Amino acid sequence: MSVQHASSESYARSGFANRMGWGKRPALLIIDVCKAYWDASSPLSLLGNPDAEQAPDSMRKLVKAARAAKIPVVWSQVEYTQPDMADAGLFWHKAKVLDVWKKGDTRGLAACLEGLEPADGDAVVVKKYASAFFGTTLASTLQVMNVDTLVICGVSTSGCVRATTLDAMQHGFRPMVVASACGDRTPEIQKANLFDLDSKYADVVSEEEAIINISKGWAGHKS
Repeated sequence: MSVQHASSESYARSGFANRMGWGKRPALLIIDVCKAYWDASSPLSLLGNPDAEQAPDSMRKLVKAARAAKIPVVWSQVEYTQPDMADAGLFWHKAKVLDVWKKGDTRGLAACLEGLEPADGDAVVVKKYASAFFGTTLASTLQVMNVDTLVICGVSTSGCVRATTLDAMQHGFRPMVVASACGDRTPEIQKANLFDLDSKYADVVSEEEAIINISKGWAGHKS
């Protein structure tokens, strides 16, 4: 999948937007998926952007394919435990909406979406900043599993998905970002970030391509 943009030809001529390609041992990573992004009462709501509204359905298909192929499914979740949000650091000074993940918050916006809950045996990393790698055990968890490719989906595309994708590439995991399974506040923000990720840091792929490669399982990815 090539993400089209007014600058696509210019980037291609400059040597950007090459394909990394799939490795042999993919895992599915679902970033920060919870009610906060799909509840009209939430300050983080993505409702109103049709692509973002459909993203959970795409993610459910990816999870189903991963379960059937027996490839690892990994989840990132956010939680803050300090009463004054001190464990959110400077992030808290920029984004007061982070308190939806404060432990004990009565709004219940940190709850999982139906059909997108970690299962027994799934790896779950708890994070406090944008990247699922920063200050967590994600890199070592994936290394122990012998994963080489990370199929990435979740929210938001311009924030935690972007930060995690960049860190995945920098840690040596091939990031495959599934466009239909990521969401952001507006189509413009979504498109611009997918274009930039596809140009420099990841292969942005379709749901169909992701499911085909996930469904092969590890044994189906030959040397």
